[in-house]
Amino acid sequence: MASSSSSHWLTASLAFILTLLLLRESQAQLSSTFYDSTCPNVSSIVLDQVQQAQKSDTRILASLIRLFFHDCFVNGCDGSLLLDNSSTIVTEKDAAPNNNSARGFGVVDNIKAAVESSCSGIVSCADILALAAEVSVNLSGGPKWSVLLGRRDGTTANITAANNLPGPRDNLTTLQQKFNDVGLNDTDLVALSGGHTFGRAQCRTFINRLYNFSDNSTADPSLNSTYLATLQNNCPQGGNGSVLNNLDLTTPDTFDNKYFTNLQTNEGLLQSDQELYNTGASTASIVDQFAANQTVFFESFIASMINMGNISPLTGSAGEIRSDCKKVNGASEQYTIRMAVKDLSSAEA
Repeated sequence: MASSSSSHWLTASLAFILTLLLLRESQAQLSSTFYDSTCPNVSSIVLDQVQQAQKSDTRILASLIRLFFHDCFVNGCDGSLLLDNSSTIVTEKDAAPNNNSARGFGVVDNIKAAVESSCSGIVSCADILALAAEVSVNLSGGPKWSVLLGRRDGTTANITAANNLPGPRDNLTTLQQKFNDVGLNDTDLVALSGGHTFGRAQCRTFINRLYNFSDNSTADPSLNSTYLATLQNNCPQGGNGSVLNNLDLTTPDTFDNKYFTNLQTNEGLLQSDQELYNTGASTASIVDQFAANQTVFFESFIASMINMGNISPLTGSAGEIRSDCKKVNGASEQYTIRMAVKDLSSAEA
């Protein structure tokens, strides 16, 4: 029995060590210099395209960083969010957190087209999302960092997982669990939530806080009363749920630490925002740190973006480099072949 137990323990230990080595290898294959010799202008191309989009759409910077979040939390950072419906793909774009909400896909397509014109078949759509996120933060007044690159694109989508993304009505325990499930901790949770320092949210994402919180007829007691009145005016009961509201009521288009000072005065827009600072919240001390020192927030945000960008990347020969971010390579050819086989079978029948 002792010998059998030792054998099982050794097998389990070796499996665990192998898993760690594979994880470390996948992360080590990501590098800020990955495209230096094959597509040296990729960063400047992404910057140019995002700046062009920003001229006509002030929201696009926040929208692009959100695409990166929603991609990485589902199957890892593999560009699966960008795939459209097909005969083999059920798009993540139709998942509840993304439908009529996630935006900026056309800008990603424009970036991809520009990159392909410069260096065809080299840069993945997954890496374009990572680069666009960094550019968007910096153009909004936030920090710059060296983006780790070398991800490849997935060939599948996962609408089930996309329907379980961290949501605006999640409580702190649920948020912590969802972040923990992808290897992120409480500091990552608070720092990445700081991405709500710019951008907009529709009334439907927080209307429950204004009138029928916790299945009763009263508002969320954690909401600042003055802020509550403003939000009720913007989002009347029975009104248009698509009306946009600033996520950060202080500096809505600037990437700074005002999101955290808003939480301290109970002026977080989403329930998932204010949960980070509600009475007894284990994350409150982190919010206080970021509110007191913007540099500390920026440094933590960079670290957490890198951590998130390391979630299950496809590297080496895994996945592919899509030529069109909306579909896997050869999708139209595969469909044509399947239809031809189907027609042949029908004819023989």
